[in-house]
Amino acid sequence: MTRATTAKAAPSPAADQLRPGGVSFVGTGPGDPDLLTVRAVRLIQDAEVIITEEPAHVTLVEVVRARALAAGEIAEDAAEVEIIDGGFGEDGQPLTHAARAKVVVKQAKRAARVVRLLGGDPFLYASGPEEAQAVAKAGLGFEVVPGVSSVSAVPAYAGIPLTTKDNREVAVVTCGDKVDWKRYLDFPTLVLLSAVGQIGDIAKQLIELGRSPQTPVAMTRVGTTTEQQTVTSTLERIAADARAARIAPPAITVIGSVVDLREKLSWFETKPLFGWRVLVPRTKEQSASLSNRLREFGGVPEEVPTISVEPPRNPQQMDKAVRGLVEGRYEWIAFTSVNAVKAVREKFEEYGLDARAFSGLKIAAVGDKTAQAIAAWGLRADLVPSGEQSAAGLLEDWPEYDEQLDPINRVFLPRADIATENLVAGLIDLGWECDDVTAYRTVRAAPPPAPTRDAIKTGKFDAVVFTSSSTVRNLVGIAGKPHPSTVIAVIGPATAKTAEEHGLRVDVMAPKPDVDLLVEALAGFGAARRAAMVEAGEPVTKPSDRKPSARRRRAE
Repeated sequence: MTRATTAKAAPSPAADQLRPGGVSFVGTGPGDPDLLTVRAVRLIQDAEVIITEEPAHVTLVEVVRARALAAGEIAEDAAEVEIIDGGFGEDGQPLTHAARAKVVVKQAKRAARVVRLLGGDPFLYASGPEEAQAVAKAGLGFEVVPGVSSVSAVPAYAGIPLTTKDNREVAVVTCGDKVDWKRYLDFPTLVLLSAVGQIGDIAKQLIELGRSPQTPVAMTRVGTTTEQQTVTSTLERIAADARAARIAPPAITVIGSVVDLREKLSWFETKPLFGWRVLVPRTKEQSASLSNRLREFGGVPEEVPTISVEPPRNPQQMDKAVRGLVEGRYEWIAFTSVNAVKAVREKFEEYGLDARAFSGLKIAAVGDKTAQAIAAWGLRADLVPSGEQSAAGLLEDWPEYDEQLDPINRVFLPRADIATENLVAGLIDLGWECDDVTAYRTVRAAPPPAPTRDAIKTGKFDAVVFTSSSTVRNLVGIAGKPHPSTVIAVIGPATAKTAEEHGLRVDVMAPKPDVDLLVEALAGFGAARRAAMVEAGEPVTKPSDRKPSARRRRAE
Protein backbone atom coordinates (compact mmCIF):
# COMPACT_ATOMS: atom_id res chain seq x y z
CA MET A 1 0.00 0.00 0.00
CA THR A 2 1.46 3.33 -0.99
CA ARG A 3 1.95 6.36 1.23
CA ALA A 4 -0.68 8.24 -0.77
CA THR A 5 -3.38 5.68 0.02
CA THR A 6 -2.63 5.50 3.75
CA ALA A 7 -2.43 9.24 4.36
CA LYS A 8 -5.43 10.76 6.14
CA ALA A 9 -7.31 13.11 3.84
CA ALA A 10 -7.89 16.67 5.07
CA PRO A 11 -11.54 17.37 5.78
CA SER A 12 -13.16 19.41 3.06
CA PRO A 13 -15.25 22.51 3.80
CA ALA A 14 -18.31 20.66 2.52
CA ALA A 15 -17.66 17.83 4.97
CA ASP A 16 -17.27 20.32 7.81
CA GLN A 17 -20.73 21.70 7.13
CA LEU A 18 -22.25 18.24 7.71
CA ARG A 19 -20.70 17.82 11.16
CA PRO A 20 -22.59 18.76 14.32
CA GLY A 21 -21.71 22.21 15.68
CA GLY A 22 -20.50 25.25 13.84
CA VAL A 23 -20.36 29.01 14.08
CA SER A 24 -21.81 31.93 12.18
CA PHE A 25 -19.43 34.89 12.41
CA VAL A 26 -21.80 37.84 12.10
CA GLY A 27 -20.83 41.45 11.53
CA THR A 28 -23.07 43.78 13.54
CA GLY A 29 -22.03 47.06 11.97
CA PRO A 30 -20.94 50.06 14.03
CA GLY A 31 -23.96 50.24 16.35
CA ASP A 32 -27.27 50.98 14.65
CA PRO A 33 -29.28 47.69 14.68
CA ASP A 34 -30.98 48.73 11.43
CA LEU A 35 -27.64 48.26 9.65
CA LEU A 36 -27.72 44.51 10.23
CA THR A 37 -28.02 42.40 7.10
CA VAL A 38 -31.14 40.28 6.57
CA ARG A 39 -29.01 37.16 7.06
CA ALA A 40 -27.65 38.51 10.36
CA VAL A 41 -31.16 39.16 11.68
CA ARG A 42 -32.33 35.65 10.80
CA LEU A 43 -29.34 34.03 12.47
CA ILE A 44 -29.84 36.06 15.66
CA GLN A 45 -33.52 35.07 15.72
CA ASP A 46 -32.74 31.35 15.34
CA ALA A 47 -29.60 31.12 17.50
CA GLU A 48 -29.30 28.81 20.49
CA VAL A 49 -26.12 30.50 21.72
CA ILE A 50 -24.92 34.03 20.95
CA ILE A 51 -21.36 35.06 21.80
CA THR A 52 -21.04 38.81 22.12
CA GLU A 53 -18.02 41.06 21.71
CA GLU A 54 -19.18 44.14 23.61
CA PRO A 55 -21.94 45.02 26.14
CA ALA A 56 -24.02 46.83 23.47
CA HIS A 57 -24.52 43.50 21.69
CA VAL A 58 -26.88 42.35 24.45
CA THR A 59 -29.21 45.27 23.72
CA LEU A 60 -28.90 44.61 19.99
CA VAL A 61 -30.02 41.00 20.47
CA GLU A 62 -32.98 42.16 22.57
CA VAL A 63 -34.04 44.65 19.89
CA VAL A 64 -33.83 42.08 17.07
CA ARG A 65 -35.76 39.41 18.95
CA ALA A 66 -38.39 41.89 20.23
CA ARG A 67 -39.04 43.03 16.66
CA ALA A 68 -39.31 39.42 15.50
CA LEU A 69 -41.76 38.64 18.31
CA ALA A 70 -43.90 41.67 17.46
CA ALA A 71 -43.93 40.65 13.79
CA GLY A 72 -44.85 37.06 14.64
CA GLU A 73 -41.58 35.73 13.19
CA ILE A 74 -40.77 33.89 16.42
CA ALA A 75 -43.26 32.39 18.87
CA GLU A 76 -43.93 34.02 22.25
CA ASP A 77 -42.95 30.76 23.96
CA ALA A 78 -39.72 30.40 21.96
CA ALA A 79 -36.77 29.32 24.07
CA GLU A 80 -34.57 32.13 25.39
CA VAL A 81 -31.24 32.42 23.67
CA GLU A 82 -28.13 31.84 25.80
CA ILE A 83 -25.77 34.82 25.69
CA ILE A 84 -22.05 34.32 26.34
CA ASP A 85 -19.65 37.22 26.89
CA GLY A 86 -16.84 36.74 24.36
CA GLY A 87 -15.20 40.10 24.92
CA PHE A 88 -14.30 39.99 28.60
CA GLY A 89 -13.30 37.30 31.08
CA GLU A 90 -14.76 36.65 34.53
CA ASP A 91 -12.21 39.07 35.96
CA GLY A 92 -13.62 41.87 33.81
CA GLN A 93 -10.46 42.10 31.71
CA PRO A 94 -10.53 41.99 27.87
CA LEU A 95 -9.84 38.52 26.47
CA THR A 96 -6.93 37.93 24.12
CA HIS A 97 -7.62 36.70 20.59
CA ALA A 98 -6.55 33.20 21.62
CA ALA A 99 -8.85 33.21 24.65
CA ARG A 100 -11.77 34.41 22.55
CA ALA A 101 -11.17 31.64 20.04
CA LYS A 102 -11.30 29.05 22.83
CA VAL A 103 -14.66 30.39 24.00
CA VAL A 104 -16.05 30.19 20.46
CA VAL A 105 -14.80 26.63 19.85
CA LYS A 106 -16.14 25.44 23.22
CA GLN A 107 -19.63 26.72 22.47
CA ALA A 108 -19.57 25.39 18.91
CA LYS A 109 -18.93 21.88 20.21
CA ARG A 110 -21.96 21.92 22.51
CA ALA A 111 -24.64 23.74 20.49
CA ALA A 112 -25.93 23.43 16.96
CA ARG A 113 -26.68 27.09 16.20
CA VAL A 114 -23.94 29.38 17.52
CA VAL A 115 -23.70 33.01 16.45
CA ARG A 116 -20.53 34.97 17.12
CA LEU A 117 -21.21 38.71 16.98
CA LEU A 118 -18.37 41.02 15.97
CA GLY A 119 -18.46 44.79 15.61
CA GLY A 120 -18.35 46.17 12.08
CA ASP A 121 -17.27 43.45 9.65
CA PRO A 122 -15.91 40.18 11.11
CA PHE A 123 -13.03 40.04 8.62
CA LEU A 124 -12.06 43.72 8.72
CA TYR A 125 -10.15 45.08 11.74
CA ALA A 126 -11.68 42.32 13.87
CA SER A 127 -10.68 39.01 15.45
CA GLY A 128 -12.85 37.01 13.03
CA PRO A 129 -9.98 35.51 10.99
CA GLU A 130 -8.17 34.12 14.05
CA GLU A 131 -11.37 32.70 15.56
CA ALA A 132 -12.49 31.18 12.25
CA GLN A 133 -9.11 29.43 11.92
CA ALA A 134 -9.55 27.94 15.40
CA VAL A 135 -13.03 26.68 14.49
CA ALA A 136 -11.71 25.15 11.25
CA LYS A 137 -8.83 23.50 13.13
CA ALA A 138 -11.38 21.90 15.47
CA GLY A 139 -13.08 20.34 12.44
CA LEU A 140 -16.25 22.40 12.77
CA GLY A 141 -18.14 24.26 10.10
CA PHE A 142 -18.52 28.02 9.97
CA GLU A 143 -19.90 30.82 7.84
CA VAL A 144 -19.10 34.53 7.62
CA VAL A 145 -21.83 37.16 7.40
CA PRO A 146 -20.23 40.47 6.39
CA GLY A 147 -21.23 43.61 8.25
CA VAL A 148 -21.15 47.33 7.58
CA SER A 149 -17.74 48.65 8.61
CA SER A 150 -17.45 51.68 10.85
CA VAL A 151 -14.76 52.93 8.46
CA SER A 152 -17.43 53.92 5.93
CA ALA A 153 -20.62 53.95 8.02
CA VAL A 154 -19.62 56.46 10.71
CA PRO A 155 -18.47 59.17 8.28
CA ALA A 156 -21.64 58.56 6.23
CA TYR A 157 -23.80 59.09 9.34
CA ALA A 158 -21.82 62.25 10.03
CA GLY A 159 -22.60 63.53 6.53
CA ILE A 160 -19.01 63.13 5.28
CA PRO A 161 -18.45 61.24 1.99
CA LEU A 162 -15.03 59.62 1.84
CA THR A 163 -14.80 60.03 -1.93
CA THR A 164 -16.25 62.44 -4.49
CA LYS A 165 -16.06 62.65 -8.28
CA ASP A 166 -12.93 64.79 -7.86
CA ASN A 167 -11.46 62.82 -4.95
CA ARG A 168 -11.13 59.07 -5.41
CA GLU A 169 -8.27 58.21 -3.06
CA VAL A 170 -8.66 57.41 0.62
CA ALA A 171 -6.36 55.71 3.13
CA VAL A 172 -7.45 53.99 6.34
CA VAL A 173 -4.86 54.09 9.13
CA THR A 174 -4.92 52.23 12.43
CA CYS A 175 -3.01 54.61 14.65
CA GLY A 176 -0.11 53.50 16.78
CA ASP A 177 3.38 54.52 17.80
CA LYS A 178 5.07 53.35 14.59
CA VAL A 179 2.92 54.88 11.84
CA ASP A 180 5.03 56.34 9.01
CA TRP A 181 2.89 59.35 8.13
CA LYS A 182 5.04 60.15 5.08
CA ARG A 183 3.32 57.22 3.33
CA TYR A 184 -0.04 59.00 3.54
CA LEU A 185 0.86 62.54 2.46
CA ASP A 186 -0.42 62.04 -1.09
CA PHE A 187 -3.83 60.77 -0.01
CA PRO A 188 -6.37 63.60 -0.06
CA THR A 189 -8.55 61.80 2.52
CA LEU A 190 -7.40 59.96 5.63
CA VAL A 191 -9.62 57.87 7.92
CA LEU A 192 -8.02 57.30 11.30
CA LEU A 193 -8.93 54.51 13.71
CA SER A 194 -8.01 54.64 17.42
CA ALA A 195 -6.73 58.19 17.10
CA VAL A 196 -8.52 59.96 19.98
CA GLY A 197 -5.67 59.86 22.46
CA GLN A 198 -2.98 60.64 19.89
CA ILE A 199 -4.69 63.20 17.68
CA GLY A 200 -2.53 66.08 18.92
CA ASP A 201 0.73 64.31 18.05
CA ILE A 202 -0.70 63.02 14.75
CA ALA A 203 -1.82 66.50 13.70
CA LYS A 204 1.58 67.96 14.62
CA GLN A 205 3.44 65.36 12.53
CA LEU A 206 1.18 65.89 9.50
CA ILE A 207 1.65 69.67 9.67
CA GLU A 208 5.44 69.26 9.96
CA LEU A 209 5.37 67.00 6.89
CA GLY A 210 3.58 69.63 4.82
CA ARG A 211 -0.17 69.31 5.43
CA SER A 212 -1.84 72.68 5.79
CA PRO A 213 -2.74 73.59 9.40
CA GLN A 214 -6.17 74.60 8.01
CA THR A 215 -6.92 71.11 6.66
CA PRO A 216 -10.49 70.22 7.75
CA VAL A 217 -10.82 67.46 10.37
CA ALA A 218 -13.88 65.75 11.82
CA MET A 219 -14.00 63.39 14.76
CA THR A 220 -17.19 61.37 15.37
CA ARG A 221 -17.79 59.33 18.52
CA VAL A 222 -20.19 56.36 18.89
CA GLY A 223 -21.25 56.83 15.29
CA THR A 224 -24.58 55.59 13.91
CA THR A 225 -26.15 55.66 17.39
CA THR A 226 -28.39 58.37 18.84
CA GLU A 227 -25.48 59.36 21.07
CA GLN A 228 -23.40 60.26 18.02
CA GLN A 229 -21.39 63.45 18.39
CA THR A 230 -19.23 65.08 15.72
CA VAL A 231 -16.62 67.79 16.20
CA THR A 232 -15.35 69.61 13.10
CA SER A 233 -12.12 71.53 13.27
CA THR A 234 -8.74 71.90 11.58
CA LEU A 235 -5.43 70.12 12.01
CA GLU A 236 -4.04 72.87 14.20
CA ARG A 237 -7.16 73.04 16.41
CA ILE A 238 -8.53 69.48 16.54
CA ALA A 239 -6.70 68.39 19.70
CA ALA A 240 -8.03 71.31 21.75
CA ASP A 241 -11.53 71.12 20.24
CA ALA A 242 -11.79 67.36 20.85
CA ARG A 243 -10.78 67.85 24.49
CA ALA A 244 -13.30 70.66 24.92
CA ALA A 245 -16.06 68.45 23.51
CA ARG A 246 -14.91 65.53 25.67
CA ILE A 247 -14.64 63.18 22.71
CA ALA A 248 -13.85 59.68 23.92
CA PRO A 249 -13.37 56.35 22.13
CA PRO A 250 -14.76 54.79 20.06
CA ALA A 251 -14.40 57.49 17.44
CA ILE A 252 -13.57 57.78 13.75
CA THR A 253 -11.46 60.69 12.51
CA VAL A 254 -11.58 61.99 8.93
CA ILE A 255 -8.95 64.40 7.57
CA GLY A 256 -9.39 66.16 4.23
CA SER A 257 -11.50 68.59 2.24
CA VAL A 258 -14.45 66.15 2.18
CA VAL A 259 -15.15 67.21 5.79
CA ASP A 260 -16.43 70.56 4.49
CA LEU A 261 -19.35 68.76 2.79
CA ARG A 262 -20.78 67.95 6.23
CA GLU A 263 -22.27 71.45 6.38
CA LYS A 264 -24.67 70.48 3.55
CA LEU A 265 -24.87 66.70 3.95
CA SER A 266 -25.37 66.24 7.69
CA TRP A 267 -28.58 64.19 7.83
CA PHE A 268 -28.45 62.04 10.96
CA GLU A 269 -27.60 64.52 13.68
CA THR A 270 -30.15 66.94 12.21
CA LYS A 271 -33.11 64.58 12.61
CA PRO A 272 -35.97 66.39 14.39
CA LEU A 273 -35.77 64.27 17.56
CA PHE A 274 -32.07 63.44 17.43
CA GLY A 275 -30.87 62.36 20.84
CA TRP A 276 -34.18 63.18 22.53
CA ARG A 277 -34.88 60.88 25.44
CA VAL A 278 -38.58 60.09 25.03
CA LEU A 279 -40.69 58.43 27.71
CA VAL A 280 -43.13 55.85 26.34
CA PRO A 281 -45.73 55.07 29.03
CA ARG A 282 -47.65 52.23 27.46
CA THR A 283 -48.48 48.60 27.96
CA LYS A 284 -45.43 46.43 27.39
CA GLU A 285 -47.16 44.62 24.53
CA GLN A 286 -47.98 47.82 22.65
CA SER A 287 -44.77 49.83 22.97
CA ALA A 288 -42.65 48.25 20.20
CA SER A 289 -44.21 49.97 17.16
CA LEU A 290 -44.25 53.39 18.85
CA SER A 291 -40.63 53.05 19.96
CA ASN A 292 -39.49 51.98 16.50
CA ARG A 293 -41.21 55.02 14.97
CA LEU A 294 -39.49 57.35 17.45
CA ARG A 295 -36.10 55.84 16.54
CA GLU A 296 -36.74 56.68 12.87
CA PHE A 297 -36.79 60.36 13.83
CA GLY A 298 -33.65 60.06 15.98
CA GLY A 299 -35.40 59.67 19.32
CA VAL A 300 -34.21 57.45 22.17
CA PRO A 301 -37.36 55.77 23.51
CA GLU A 302 -37.50 54.49 27.06
CA GLU A 303 -40.47 52.24 27.70
CA VAL A 304 -42.12 52.46 31.10
CA PRO A 305 -45.11 50.13 31.44
CA THR A 306 -47.92 51.97 33.20
CA ILE A 307 -50.75 49.60 32.33
CA SER A 308 -50.93 45.87 32.73
CA VAL A 309 -53.49 43.98 30.65
CA GLU A 310 -55.12 41.15 32.60
CA PRO A 311 -58.07 38.77 32.06
CA PRO A 312 -61.48 39.82 33.43
CA ARG A 313 -62.19 38.93 37.04
CA ASN A 314 -65.26 36.97 35.98
CA PRO A 315 -64.63 35.11 32.70
CA GLN A 316 -68.17 33.71 32.46
CA GLN A 317 -69.50 36.67 30.45
CA MET A 318 -66.72 36.25 27.89
CA ASP A 319 -67.23 32.48 27.75
CA LYS A 320 -70.94 32.94 27.08
CA ALA A 321 -70.30 35.49 24.33
CA VAL A 322 -67.79 33.25 22.54
CA ARG A 323 -70.25 30.36 22.63
CA GLY A 324 -72.91 32.67 21.21
CA LEU A 325 -70.54 33.68 18.43
CA VAL A 326 -69.97 30.06 17.45
CA GLU A 327 -73.73 29.35 17.59
CA GLY A 328 -74.55 32.26 15.27
CA ARG A 329 -76.01 34.64 17.84
CA TYR A 330 -74.35 37.75 16.38
CA GLU A 331 -74.45 39.65 13.10
CA TRP A 332 -71.38 41.76 13.97
CA ILE A 333 -68.31 41.70 16.18
CA ALA A 334 -66.65 45.07 16.80
CA PHE A 335 -63.01 45.28 17.88
CA THR A 336 -62.02 48.60 19.45
CA SER A 337 -58.38 47.76 20.21
CA VAL A 338 -55.55 45.37 19.45
CA ASN A 339 -55.91 44.05 23.01
CA ALA A 340 -59.53 43.12 22.30
CA VAL A 341 -58.42 41.09 19.28
CA LYS A 342 -55.79 39.38 21.40
CA ALA A 343 -58.28 38.60 24.20
CA VAL A 344 -60.81 36.97 21.83
CA ARG A 345 -58.05 35.06 20.04
CA GLU A 346 -56.72 33.68 23.31
CA LYS A 347 -60.25 32.61 24.29
CA PHE A 348 -60.62 30.85 20.93
CA GLU A 349 -57.35 29.00 21.46
CA GLU A 350 -58.53 28.01 24.93
CA TYR A 351 -61.61 26.38 23.35
CA GLY A 352 -59.66 24.86 20.46
CA LEU A 353 -61.38 27.13 17.91
CA ASP A 354 -59.86 28.92 14.94
CA ALA A 355 -60.81 31.65 12.46
CA ARG A 356 -63.37 29.41 10.75
CA ALA A 357 -65.77 30.15 13.61
CA PHE A 358 -66.15 33.68 12.15
CA SER A 359 -67.85 32.33 9.03
CA GLY A 360 -70.87 34.47 8.19
CA LEU A 361 -70.00 37.07 10.84
CA LYS A 362 -69.28 40.70 9.92
CA ILE A 363 -66.17 42.19 11.53
CA ALA A 364 -65.57 45.85 12.42
CA ALA A 365 -62.26 47.42 13.48
CA VAL A 366 -61.84 50.82 15.10
CA GLY A 367 -58.71 51.60 13.05
CA ASP A 368 -55.94 50.36 10.83
CA LYS A 369 -53.80 48.95 13.67
CA THR A 370 -56.71 46.87 14.94
CA ALA A 371 -57.48 45.77 11.38
CA GLN A 372 -53.87 44.61 11.02
CA ALA A 373 -54.18 42.53 14.19
CA ILE A 374 -57.32 40.97 12.73
CA ALA A 375 -55.52 40.29 9.44
CA ALA A 376 -52.70 38.56 11.33
CA TRP A 377 -55.35 36.10 12.50
CA GLY A 378 -56.24 35.34 8.89
CA LEU A 379 -59.41 37.47 8.91
CA ARG A 380 -60.46 40.63 7.08
CA ALA A 381 -62.32 43.56 8.64
CA ASP A 382 -65.55 44.37 6.80
CA LEU A 383 -65.74 47.85 8.33
CA VAL A 384 -62.93 50.28 9.19
CA PRO A 385 -63.75 53.98 9.70
CA SER A 386 -63.22 56.00 6.54
CA GLY A 387 -62.60 59.13 8.61
CA GLU A 388 -61.60 59.48 12.24
CA GLN A 389 -60.25 56.20 13.62
CA SER A 390 -62.17 56.15 16.88
CA ALA A 391 -65.47 54.94 18.31
CA ALA A 392 -67.10 58.09 16.92
CA GLY A 393 -65.62 57.42 13.48
CA LEU A 394 -66.82 53.83 13.63
CA LEU A 395 -70.37 54.99 14.40
CA GLU A 396 -70.25 57.44 11.48
CA ASP A 397 -69.87 54.51 9.05
CA TRP A 398 -71.90 51.89 10.93
CA PRO A 399 -75.10 50.93 9.04
CA GLU A 400 -78.51 51.18 10.64
CA TYR A 401 -80.21 47.93 11.49
CA ASP A 402 -82.46 46.79 8.65
CA GLU A 403 -84.71 43.88 9.47
CA GLN A 404 -85.01 43.04 5.77
CA LEU A 405 -81.23 42.84 5.23
CA ASP A 406 -79.96 41.82 8.67
CA PRO A 407 -81.20 38.45 9.90
CA ILE A 408 -79.78 39.13 13.37
CA ASN A 409 -79.73 42.47 15.20
CA ARG A 410 -77.07 41.73 17.80
CA VAL A 411 -73.47 43.01 18.07
CA PHE A 412 -70.69 41.42 20.14
CA LEU A 413 -68.46 44.15 21.60
CA PRO A 414 -65.39 42.76 23.48
CA ARG A 415 -63.73 45.67 25.29
CA ALA A 416 -61.70 46.84 28.24
CA ASP A 417 -63.32 47.22 31.63
CA ILE A 418 -62.77 51.01 31.55
CA ALA A 419 -64.16 51.62 28.06
CA THR A 420 -66.63 54.47 27.59
CA GLU A 421 -70.31 53.88 26.78
CA ASN A 422 -70.49 56.13 23.69
CA LEU A 423 -70.15 53.27 21.22
CA VAL A 424 -72.81 51.17 22.92
CA ALA A 425 -75.24 54.08 23.02
CA GLY A 426 -74.59 54.87 19.38
CA LEU A 427 -75.20 51.29 18.26
CA ILE A 428 -78.47 51.20 20.18
CA ASP A 429 -79.55 54.44 18.47
CA LEU A 430 -78.90 52.72 15.15
CA GLY A 431 -81.28 49.92 16.11
CA TRP A 432 -78.78 47.29 17.19
CA GLU A 433 -78.71 45.28 20.40
CA CYS A 434 -75.27 45.21 21.91
CA ASP A 435 -73.57 42.65 24.15
CA ASP A 436 -70.94 44.86 25.81
CA VAL A 437 -68.51 42.29 27.22
CA THR A 438 -65.43 42.86 29.39
CA ALA A 439 -62.72 40.99 27.46
CA TYR A 440 -59.77 42.29 29.49
CA ARG A 441 -58.92 44.58 32.38
CA THR A 442 -56.38 47.38 32.43
CA VAL A 443 -54.71 47.81 35.81
CA ARG A 444 -51.99 50.13 36.99
CA ALA A 445 -48.49 48.70 36.65
CA ALA A 446 -45.85 48.69 39.37
CA PRO A 447 -43.80 51.90 39.77
CA PRO A 448 -40.67 52.18 37.60
CA PRO A 449 -37.19 52.07 39.22
CA ALA A 450 -36.13 55.04 41.34
CA PRO A 451 -33.70 56.45 38.70
CA THR A 452 -36.52 56.56 36.15
CA ARG A 453 -38.89 58.28 38.59
CA ASP A 454 -36.17 60.83 39.36
CA ALA A 455 -35.56 61.42 35.64
CA ILE A 456 -39.27 62.06 35.08
CA LYS A 457 -39.55 64.60 37.90
CA THR A 458 -36.26 66.43 37.25
CA GLY A 459 -36.62 66.92 33.50
CA LYS A 460 -34.12 64.40 32.19
CA PHE A 461 -36.67 63.26 29.63
CA ASP A 462 -37.09 65.52 26.61
CA ALA A 463 -40.62 64.37 25.80
CA VAL A 464 -43.37 62.01 26.89
CA VAL A 465 -46.02 60.55 24.59
CA PHE A 466 -49.43 59.75 26.03
CA THR A 467 -51.62 57.40 23.99
CA SER A 468 -54.67 57.38 26.28
CA SER A 469 -56.14 59.07 29.33
CA SER A 470 -55.28 56.03 31.43
CA THR A 471 -51.57 56.34 30.58
CA VAL A 472 -51.67 59.90 31.91
CA ARG A 473 -53.40 58.93 35.15
CA ASN A 474 -51.24 55.88 35.70
CA LEU A 475 -47.91 57.55 34.95
CA VAL A 476 -48.65 60.40 37.36
CA GLY A 477 -49.87 57.84 39.89
CA ILE A 478 -46.81 55.60 39.81
CA ALA A 479 -44.04 58.08 38.99
CA GLY A 480 -45.26 61.65 39.49
CA LYS A 481 -45.68 64.58 37.09
CA PRO A 482 -43.19 65.16 34.28
CA HIS A 483 -40.98 68.23 34.75
CA PRO A 484 -42.22 71.50 33.13
CA SER A 485 -39.38 71.37 30.57
CA THR A 486 -40.60 68.02 29.21
CA VAL A 487 -42.57 68.24 25.96
CA ILE A 488 -46.02 66.65 26.37
CA ALA A 489 -47.47 64.91 23.29
CA VAL A 490 -50.97 63.37 23.34
CA ILE A 491 -52.96 61.25 20.92
CA GLY A 492 -56.24 63.16 21.02
CA PRO A 493 -58.56 65.67 22.75
CA ALA A 494 -59.70 63.31 25.51
CA THR A 495 -56.11 62.54 26.46
CA ALA A 496 -55.24 66.24 26.29
CA LYS A 497 -58.07 67.06 28.68
CA THR A 498 -56.87 64.44 31.18
CA ALA A 499 -53.30 65.78 30.94
CA GLU A 500 -54.48 69.33 31.63
CA GLU A 501 -56.57 68.12 34.57
CA HIS A 502 -53.34 66.73 36.03
CA GLY A 503 -51.55 70.07 35.68
CA LEU A 504 -49.67 69.32 32.45
CA ARG A 505 -49.41 71.71 29.52
CA VAL A 506 -49.99 69.92 26.23
CA ASP A 507 -47.43 70.89 23.56
CA VAL A 508 -48.33 68.44 20.79
CA MET A 509 -51.54 66.68 19.76
CA ALA A 510 -51.97 64.22 16.90
CA PRO A 511 -54.36 65.41 14.16
CA LYS A 512 -56.08 62.03 14.39
CA PRO A 513 -55.93 59.37 17.14
CA ASP A 514 -53.17 57.32 15.53
CA VAL A 515 -49.79 56.38 17.00
CA ASP A 516 -47.85 57.07 13.80
CA LEU A 517 -49.46 60.50 13.45
CA LEU A 518 -48.67 61.22 17.09
CA VAL A 519 -44.97 60.55 16.55
CA GLU A 520 -44.99 62.56 13.32
CA ALA A 521 -46.59 65.50 15.16
CA LEU A 522 -43.89 65.33 17.85
CA ALA A 523 -41.22 65.19 15.14
CA GLY A 524 -42.78 68.25 13.50
CA PHE A 525 -42.61 70.08 16.83
CA GLY A 526 -38.94 69.11 17.18
CA ALA A 527 -38.13 70.21 13.62
CA ALA A 528 -39.78 73.61 14.12
CA ARG A 529 -37.98 74.08 17.43
CA ARG A 530 -34.63 73.24 15.84
CA ALA A 531 -35.22 75.54 12.87
CA ALA A 532 -36.04 78.43 15.20
CA MET A 533 -32.76 77.95 17.10
CA VAL A 534 -30.73 77.79 13.89
CA GLU A 535 -32.41 80.91 12.52
CA ALA A 536 -31.73 82.75 15.78
CA GLY A 537 -28.07 81.73 15.66
CA GLU A 538 -28.43 79.75 18.88
CA PRO A 539 -26.84 76.36 19.55
CA VAL A 540 -29.27 73.50 18.99
CA THR A 541 -30.21 72.02 22.35
CA LYS A 542 -32.70 69.47 23.63
CA PRO A 543 -35.58 70.36 25.96
CA SER A 544 -33.75 68.63 28.81
CA ASP A 545 -30.75 70.93 28.26
CA ARG A 546 -32.69 74.09 29.08
CA LYS A 547 -34.67 74.42 32.27
CA PRO A 548 -35.11 78.15 32.99
CA SER A 549 -36.12 78.69 36.57
CA ALA A 550 -38.60 81.36 35.45
CA ARG A 551 -40.72 78.86 33.57
CA ARG A 552 -43.93 78.27 35.45
CA ARG A 553 -45.60 75.04 36.33
CA ARG A 554 -48.18 74.05 33.75
CA ALA A 555 -50.90 74.22 36.38
CA GLU A 556 -50.34 77.97 36.79
